[in-house]
Amino acid sequence: MLAKLLAYRRGIVCQQAVELVTDYLEGALSRADRRRFEAHLAACPHCTEYLAQMRKTIELTGMVTAADLSPQMADEFIALYRRWQADPGGESE
Repeated sequence: MLAKLLAYRRGIVCQQAVELVTDYLEGALSRADRRRFEAHLAACPHCTEYLAQMRKTIELTGMVTAADLSPQMADEFIALYRRWQADPGGESE
């Protein structure tokens, strides 16, 4: 655990960057965490691409309304949400 904490203080690895993307996009990171996140992005084309994909996903999904969904799609989203709610440990398929 201590090794993980020390590694985190020195910099961010890809898994941590992925976990921080939402907070980064929402402006919820501390200044220090934001600097570490951006330093990681500067050196990691994969995480930079992931961030770009997340931004595009947010942009596109912001254009989807409930009327855009077919009844089948709506049912699938509801079922997915219910499975997610029923899995408090985050161990879904």
